[in-house]
Amino acid sequence: MTVTSLQTSAAELDAADPLAWCRHEFSGEVRAYLDGNSLGRPPREAAVRLAAVVEHDWGNRLIRSWDEQWFALPLELGDRLGRLTLGAAAGQTVIGDSTTVMLYKLLRAAVDAAPDGRNVIVVDRENFPTDRYIVESVASERGFTVRWLEPDPVAGVTPDLLAAALADDVAVVTLSHVAYKSGFVADLPTITEQVHRAGAVVLWDLCHSVGLLDVRLDDADVDLAVGCGYKFLCGGPGAPAFGYVAARLQDRLTQPIQGWMGHADAFAMGQGWSPGPGMRRFLSGTPPILAMIPLTASLDLIERARITTISDKARRLGRFAIEATDTLLAGHGVTVSSPREDALRGGHVTISHPAFREVTRRLWEADVIPDFRNPDGIRLGLAPLTTSFGEVLDAVASIGELLSRR
Repeated sequence: MTVTSLQTSAAELDAADPLAWCRHEFSGEVRAYLDGNSLGRPPREAAVRLAAVVEHDWGNRLIRSWDEQWFALPLELGDRLGRLTLGAAAGQTVIGDSTTVMLYKLLRAAVDAAPDGRNVIVVDRENFPTDRYIVESVASERGFTVRWLEPDPVAGVTPDLLAAALADDVAVVTLSHVAYKSGFVADLPTITEQVHRAGAVVLWDLCHSVGLLDVRLDDADVDLAVGCGYKFLCGGPGAPAFGYVAARLQDRLTQPIQGWMGHADAFAMGQGWSPGPGMRRFLSGTPPILAMIPLTASLDLIERARITTISDKARRLGRFAIEATDTLLAGHGVTVSSPREDALRGGHVTISHPAFREVTRRLWEADVIPDFRNPDGIRLGLAPLTTSFGEVLDAVASIGELLSRR
């Protein structure tokens, strides 16, 4: 493609975009924002709803709001998130904690429920740092062994790679559905079945896929999953995470952080901890109600947009980003460090060049905002609700201009 044809293509794609209306539902002005895979833009409605909660629910109803709505919110919002984005039936998803805490709770619960003789946790070295750190922490606490996978940084964890690590001593396999560096999409259904055949359980990190891909946890018979609320769910910085526990496992698992909110009778204030029914048992302390409110606004948008349409645009945005990179940046020695196949790529395209740390700094100064990942990668984050094809072209062209000046 030529520069002119890229410009024409971007204009045509934006004109035909079924999600173009979404861009007007978000606040903020920026020339090109390609970091929605790290922090989503704020829905305009979020500010309205937060103000209403402060003024009415908190300001007037005060403590009565716990009985009227807040006590049930982590479960009700979790069910809605599960229905719209996770392919999860009601009663299996809860909102609360950070991703780190939720990951710890579910991994520790799964480890503690493992049969005798199963004392290995499988994880890959390309996984997000928090996931690796939590695995090491839980393994140390419970006397388990960590079995490390060594995937290709672009190809990611495949069933063939995992097969060599599965044995009758494996208790839990924990993987990211979408790799945080390359954007590689793991084969969630196949790997889940593979882990089950080996007699183990699987814990999926969905941080880079929830709100982006058409995830179908129930159909795939997934055991456990966690994910954050501030990327494609646009819940704001520090938005609470979610946890998913398949209904068939809930009575078998005991979560390790036994707080009052997860008790069967939270307001009895009695002696001893008795787990609440269903997903309530996986709550710990008082949930962050104010931090949940923006999620209600973004889920409204996701429901209108439909997750299948969102996923389709993500693939088209990625394809266009790669075409633009090949056309405008290949002559500068830039390489694509993400899968080129649509089905294997999530919501970002990583491109690599030794000068990209400095280039990223200069892009930010020009109000073009991707993010940088060591040692030499720029991630072009593609959030279908807010990213236009024109923004993608602007960002890639700006990278080319900065490399030319060097």
